[in-house]
Formats: sequence, C-alpha cells, structure tokens
Amino acid sequence: MRVGVLTGGSDCPGLNAAMRAIVRKGVQEYGDEFIGFRDGWRGVMRDETVPLGIPAVRGTLPRGGTILGSSRTNPFMEDEGADRVLGTLARHGVEGLVVIGGTATLGIAARFAEEHGVPLVGIPKTIDNDIPLTDCTVGFDTAVGVATETIDRLHTTAESHKRVLVVEVMGRSAGWIALHAGLAGGANCILIPEQPFSVRKVCEWVESRFRATYAPIVVIADSALPEADEVALPGVTPLPGSDTRARRMRLSGVGEWLGKEIERRTGKEARTTVLGYIQRGGSPSPFDRWLATRFGLHAIDAVHEGDWGSMTALQGTRITRVRLVEATASLKTVDPELYREASVFFG
Repeated sequence: MRVGVLTGGSDCPGLNAAMRAIVRKGVQEYGDEFIGFRDGWRGVMRDETVPLGIPAVRGTLPRGGTILGSSRTNPFMEDEGADRVLGTLARHGVEGLVVIGGTATLGIAARFAEEHGVPLVGIPKTIDNDIPLTDCTVGFDTAVGVATETIDRLHTTAESHKRVLVVEVMGRSAGWIALHAGLAGGANCILIPEQPFSVRKVCEWVESRFRATYAPIVVIADSALPEADEVALPGVTPLPGSDTRARRMRLSGVGEWLGKEIERRTGKEARTTVLGYIQRGGSPSPFDRWLATRFGLHAIDAVHEGDWGSMTALQGTRITRVRLVEATASLKTVDPELYREASVFFG
C-alpha cells in the first residue's frame, strides 16, 4: 500500500517518534511504501515530497521537531488549493494519508475526508492539549515538564531576592500547560484563558505569600486576560484563521504587563520569564515518546482497516479511535472544577 505522511501546524516534541512507528510497522508488517510531504499541507499542495523509508526515520525517536518540516498552510484558503492537494495525492497514487497535527491541521483533514472522500487518518499533536476526545496529545507532557522545571528553578531566585516572579507559558485558548505546570511547581496562583482574572485578587495572593515569608510565583497562560471591568488592555489582536474558532484573541506580553502591574500595586519587585518556544523545542519526554509511538502504531492499523476519517486517541491507558470531524468540532478547555481544585493553593 502507498501511504503518505505529513506533519502540520506548530512543531512539538514527539512528531518524529510517531512517524518512526508508522513507517516501521507499515514496512515490516504490511509491506507499505511511504511518501513524506514537506511542510504540512503546503507540501501536498505544491507537490513537494521526500522518500520516507526506515533509513529516514532511524534514530529519530529522541529528536524534537519534525524531519518533514511543517507549516500552517490551509489549502482551502488558497486559490484552487483543495484541487491541487487532490491532484498531488492522485499523481503519487496515495492510497492512504496519515495526518499528524493540531486543531487546525486536523480540521483541514476532517474537511478533506468529509467533503472530498480523501482516505486519511489523524494523529493529535499539540502542546496545548486542546483537542477533544483524547486525554492527552503528543507534545503536551514535554511542555509541562519544561515549564515545571523552570518554575522549580525560579523558586530559588524568588526566595533569595524576595521577588515576585511571573512565568508566562503558552496556552492559546486553553490553560492546560499553566494548570498542570503551575500545580506541579507549587505556584502561588495560576491564571488561564478560561477564567478572566482579577489583578486585585492576584495582588492579594502575592501579599499573602510575602506575609508567610515566601516569595510568590505567578503562572499565567499567554492568552489569559483580566476581567473586562477591571482594566482595559491595549494590543489585543485577532489571530488569522478561516473560521470563528481560529480567530482567537491573543494578548502578547501579558506576563510582562502583569509583572509591572503587580509591582505598581504592591510595591514588591517583580520579574517576568516568558518561556515561548522553549516549551515545544528539544527532545520529547519518555511519555511523549511512548504516546507518539503508540499513536503511530495504531494509525497504520487504522489505514489498513480502512477506518478513514478516524483519529487515534488516548482514553485512560487505551489507544482508541474517534471521528476526526467530532474531535475538531470544538476545543478541549480546562474544566472549571479542575481549576477550583487547584485554587486551594492560591495565596
């Protein structure tokens, strides 16, 4: 069977591990031939390919990023983009396509499967962990580990200088990294996009921690926003996208702004650390290697079973399959009850 593979959207640790599993099992157990598309959907649209055999994936298990490259290209937003994708797949005789991506990349895949009958299977990856119907996505565990280690290291500086340290992590529209890393790292408070925060309350928590002779750590997702009636912030711009979900709001530098606001209101010295791309770079954690490998093994099985339009998912400890169209219909955001659980440690 001739199988295509692509990785789209933001890079994250574990992409190569997934491809390695797909190719190894596909070649060894099914006798498949693989073709890799460069730079996500853009490579399919432009007919940019590379051979993808066992030699190409050998030694890639611990390697971050993606050997195929990636992009955010949406063929449905390009002139004749969808037709060009279909033409490329037909020219190369692709009988099945494995798409490894986040909400946008898999949303495009779902549309190709539903509207054009493209035989494809999806694998969920994103450090944001915001894809529904799966407990975890490839890349999330590594990002949480990096953020937690950073918080652990910053505690010593905070205590030594009695400063407020604000840690800004990625999050887009979901605060999973902030919640997990903040709770694991013993943060003084955690601010996520699902829950508008009160700067006044944050300052109260900060001062409470100082009264207990500890220096506070504030963890904030990069798209968290203060309550609308408390303060108006400049610089909030929509992200480009093809639908309402994609046009999310982003506040650049909210961590830096919050640090200055805390300093102004409390008189306590504050510093901000912005993790940015560090969270999604480097080698995948053992869990992400395990998860990506299992997703890859199950994805190639789905290809040979003709379970088109499906996506691999982790539910408990089992790898299952869900429908792509359902997994991309909404975002998985932090349950308010989970946030309430963590709030006992605030202040």
